Order: sequence, then C-alpha cells, then structure tokens
Amino acid sequence: MMPERAPARWLPPGKRAAVSLSVDDIHPATSVDSYEAGGDLAAGALGRLAELQRRHCNLKATLCVTPDWRLDSLVPDVGLVRRIPWLNRRVHWTRLRPVGHFRLDRYPSLVGYLNEATQCEVVLHGLTHSHVGREFAVEFQDETEAQCTAIVQRGLAIFQAADLRFVRGFVPPAWNAPPALIAALDALSFEFLCSARDIDTPVSAEATASKSGLRGVSLIYPQFVGRQKLVHFTSNFQATSSFERAYQILDHGGLLHVKAHIFKSGGGRVMLDGLDEHYLNYLDSLFCLITERYGAGLWWATLSEVAQRVRTAQ
Repeated sequence: MMPERAPARWLPPGKRAAVSLSVDDIHPATSVDSYEAGGDLAAGALGRLAELQRRHCNLKATLCVTPDWRLDSLVPDVGLVRRIPWLNRRVHWTRLRPVGHFRLDRYPSLVGYLNEATQCEVVLHGLTHSHVGREFAVEFQDETEAQCTAIVQRGLAIFQAADLRFVRGFVPPAWNAPPALIAALDALSFEFLCSARDIDTPVSAEATASKSGLRGVSLIYPQFVGRQKLVHFTSNFQATSSFERAYQILDHGGLLHVKAHIFKSGGGRVMLDGLDEHYLNYLDSLFCLITERYGAGLWWATLSEVAQRVRTAQ
C-alpha cells in the first residue's frame, strides 16, 4: 500500500514542531566484549545518554533493543566462501555469538536499568540483528510474512520473559522493512515503525526519504504505512548533520528525529553517529540552541507519544 499522510493536527496545542531521539543496537555487551552496547550501564554509553538527559530535562529517548544479539564482528570474515555463488547466500559472512549468549532475559541488571530509565522507552530492534549472506546485519530480507511474524514473536517473548517494560514500536535492523515484515507488524498490533533514514535529502514539506530503508515516505512528518496504519517515522538527523538542517525541519513544523547508535566503534567498524563524548557534546549544543530559538513551542516526545497523538488525531 502507498503511504498515507498523517493528520495535519498531529502536534499538541501550542506546539510548532517536535523533537525525538532514538538509539539503536542496545544489548548486553560490555567493555570486555567486542564493543560496549549498554552492558556497562551507567558506567558506559547508557550513562552518557543519562548525562545528556540531565542537561536537558525535557529530552526523551526511544531505546532500540535487540533481544538476542549475535553479531560479534561487523565486517565480513568468511574467506573463499564468499566466492561460491550457490553457497555464499546460505552462510553467515561474519563471526557470530552463540544463540542465547546475549539473550536479554539472562541479564537482569541491564533489564533493571532500562526499566528504571524514566525518560526512556524500549522498542524491539529485530531479534538477532543478523542474517545469512552479504547483507549480514539486515535481519529482514526475503522472509515470508509467517517467518517475519515468528521472528518478531520470539523477540517479544524474550522481552516478556525478562520482565522488560516496552512499547509496541519496531525499528528493523539497517532500517529494512519489506512488505512481509510490515504485514506481520500489522497483524501483531504494533503501533509505529521506523524504517527510513535520510540525512541528505534537502528539507521541505514535500520531501520524501530516498536513502536507507523505505523510500517515498515523508522526510519530516509522521505518516501511516501498512493496512492497519502503523505510524512511520524517518530518521532525518545524526552526528554529521548541520544545525541548519535541524532548524529547517523545525521551521517546517516537522519531527526532528535524531538518530544515534549506542556504541562508537567495535567489531571492526566505526559508527559516525556512535554515542561517544563528541556526539554527546554536539547534541548538547544542538539542544541548547533549539531550546533558545523555539522555547516552549517544541514538543519533546518519545516516538510512542508521537504515534499515540497521530493515531488519536486520525
């Protein structure tokens, strides 16, 4: 189905634009693993996020948590297998942790930390964040609706077994949400989806995303996708974006959806939007400037709060 524009009055009375932050790839890995992804709690990247929220008491965050993370390396590591066409689509191209190694319900300290983070909410970020073949971090590719449903249900079961507080939103690994996944999320009564990232397309009221994930969805406004009207959000700002881009999104009455990854480097890769001290300070400056410029006209919200407002307005 073609995306459907959200109601014009999706912002609360008195608000002229909205700001949301989402953080990907949170799982129990600590600094003694290939990369720290939340497992060090307040002593690690989650502590940096908490510090940013202390500086900006209105800032809320949507934390994208993978229930059973498996990627140990983030670069290909399979040698000659990649050159065998009939085989390279059936094997994993990188090192994996065993199934269940980072299963969230085995890490009650992380679950407890997330449950106590009052300015945050948790959403599913895939199940394992892995797949066979070249696109080893793109979890949803050519699976059927039934297969997508089973994967999502396993993730929900782990969250429930862990007694983790979460909302019914979904952020697919690498932003890729094929039609079968969207249909599965519809059937499972999810409320919102983040399946597009575009930090390059010029900002305008009519601009649509054309980079990672879904294409043709609004760059700066919430939008309905799927038969049951999932609210869709595009990630449109990150560490490499200019302050001017943020001003343009807000001046158009849009949602400034800031994206970060929980770790900066590890597994052989460096994330441009990794939540290190430099990005923390950049976001600190950004939020100071937009607070001064727009004041009480900004709605600082979690993605679920925006989705609920959009669905109610509709």
